Amino acid sequence: MTVFPPEVAHLRRLDRDHLWHPFTPMQAWRDEAFPIIRAADGFELIDTEGKRYLDGISSLWCNVHGHRVPEIDRAIENQLHQVAHTTLLGLASEPSIRLAKRLVDLTPAGLNKVFYSDSGATAVEIALKMAFQFHRQKPGGPEKRDLFVRVGNAYHGDTLGTVSVGGIDLFHAVYGDLLFHTLQVPSPVALRVPEGRDRDSYLKWCDAELERVIVENADRIAAVIVEPLVQGAAGILVHPAGYLKRVRDFTARHGILLIADEVAVGFGRTGTMFACEQEGVSPDLMCLAKGITGGYLPLAATLATDVIYDAFLAPPHEAKTFFHGHTYTGNSLACAAAVASIDLFQRNDVLANVQRISKCIAEKLAPLRDHPHVAEVRQKGVMIGIELVRDRDGFIPFPAERRTGHLVTLAARERGVILRPLGDVVVLMPAPAMPMELVDRLCDAAIESINDATRLSL
Repeated sequence: MTVFPPEVAHLRRLDRDHLWHPFTPMQAWRDEAFPIIRAADGFELIDTEGKRYLDGISSLWCNVHGHRVPEIDRAIENQLHQVAHTTLLGLASEPSIRLAKRLVDLTPAGLNKVFYSDSGATAVEIALKMAFQFHRQKPGGPEKRDLFVRVGNAYHGDTLGTVSVGGIDLFHAVYGDLLFHTLQVPSPVALRVPEGRDRDSYLKWCDAELERVIVENADRIAAVIVEPLVQGAAGILVHPAGYLKRVRDFTARHGILLIADEVAVGFGRTGTMFACEQEGVSPDLMCLAKGITGGYLPLAATLATDVIYDAFLAPPHEAKTFFHGHTYTGNSLACAAAVASIDLFQRNDVLANVQRISKCIAEKLAPLRDHPHVAEVRQKGVMIGIELVRDRDGFIPFPAERRTGHLVTLAARERGVILRPLGDVVVLMPAPAMPMELVDRLCDAAIESINDATRLSL
């Protein structure tokens, strides 16, 4: 049994007595020797006992340039000397204006309007409400489009609207009676396919289902929402090339809006600033969060086209206003951090670093492709999912109660590396600016930890 110094033991008792952690089985948590992070340095986290851990998941996929980055620290400090927060309801603020311009310049063509919020889920909720209201106010007459199309195994957040367009039963099934009706199309991934199909025929069927659902319901669909290129929370499911472009083509053909949820994949994670760029897609609405401030402060943005924005323009008495807002919308500190982070992307050529370390990761993890307990290694840029199974020949999973993915996390922690799995999918998510030598260390620790966890008694 681990013996902690008195101060640390006291903090641990307070945590167990009062904190409810997200996505955490709290009964098991109470028995675990979890680290309490007190500080950070570069790409490492430091706990209350001074132990250092490489941040292998970029603090839940949001850190970009590391921790305690002088340029971002300075931007926040400078803003603190002016004002920390004012509302955007009836007022404007300089940092939010400057960031809006930078985002419009960075994102795909046509996304000219920025609506701020404070998390990925709120950014998606806003997009859903904008799409719904747009069709009732758009030029050419109102249409009552009341359906949204989602992709199987989708994850767009944990508020009720975003859960309605989600598709991960483990997270969402219990809330079924609270959700609005949606249409689902199959996720275009083919590790496991129905009997009688191979990979190619299954992916063709996915395309056919996408077209069928859209065509049969075209006059009722307000929008299709998709995580471009990679479905993150589903286990880093990588879509085949061309799928996103086909979604854009089908939606455009039928006057349906496309919502690109780039909360997880944006800001360099897939190799380009935004995933949509890789297929030349300009969505009607784009949702951003996570890496927008470099991982410093909560901020989100929903970008919209002029066509959508213009449908909300009318004399106030006509009540076409978008009646939505948050207390901390466009927070000045967060916007200042975001502008500084964007500057660092350009100054340090972070996207070139993503290309380099992505190649390094692929090479380092190549031996896992023949591992007896690895079903698949999935990668897009610096988003990596390693799916563990008891038997790779039949894709037979480990028993859930074994918590094999969690065992990898514990083994990595012993090696001074922080990982967090999605079930039995081990996720590596290095910060886009992480240097090569630390990426090497991350991959080595992941391989060793997988070996340890899968060697334990089955």
